Amino acid sequence: MIHFVGAGSGAADLITIRGKNMLEAADVIIYAGSLVNPELLDYRKEGCEVHNSAYMTLEEVTDVMEKAEKEGRTTVRLHTGDSSIYGATREQIDILDKKGIMYDTCPGVSSFCGAASSLNLEYTLPSVSQSVIITRMEGRTPVPSKESIESFAAHHATMVIFLSTGMLDELARRLVSGGYEMDTPAAIVYKATWDDEKKFICTIGTLAETAKANNITKTALIIVGDVVTHASYDRSELYNPGFETEFRRASL
Repeated sequence: MIHFVGAGSGAADLITIRGKNMLEAADVIIYAGSLVNPELLDYRKEGCEVHNSAYMTLEEVTDVMEKAEKEGRTTVRLHTGDSSIYGATREQIDILDKKGIMYDTCPGVSSFCGAASSLNLEYTLPSVSQSVIITRMEGRTPVPSKESIESFAAHHATMVIFLSTGMLDELARRLVSGGYEMDTPAAIVYKATWDDEKKFICTIGTLAETAKANNITKTALIIVGDVVTHASYDRSELYNPGFETEFRRASL
């Protein structure tokens, strides 16, 4: 069996209990060494075989999985955050399907959740934003034209932008082109929930200079929207004394 496990947002104790149990039982671990906290490997059992996928191709990764499966060993493929977000898991799973190798997936805490916790932030404030757009700038991996930064910015919803720290001047230009103002609140969260986490509140217009001043060049999330500075919002109706639910009668 191959277990695809989300490592969590950074801190080693933010992996799920199920994910930790799978790590402890694994005979082989293939982990994304450029992104996953190496402290997670402390959960492995003695004699566990470990591979760092930062130095491997897709074919090499799946060859290790196939070899372990033929030998009757259990493999954990450890991805950063939650493997469903920019995890490149589909291409691995398709190969396993062709080879008839069984697998399952264990969810993890995404870094966009870790970043919110670091800022004590609620992404969905009533009357401010009730949607979160998770996206990225185009790099070596293309982004479909229908998913441009400008098109998303036009909604003025909360945006969480991955994999774009080295393109902040261009990101800011495109956000403004899409409809945001230069003084729209923004945040940079570097290595959310890690011991060396850094976080900065700024604006769209000062994203690039804030990152440069603090030597942030990678491994950071960009958050954009009025929720960053806890803009004036409406009270939630769920806990309003005048709002009746199946569990509570209205008291006003």
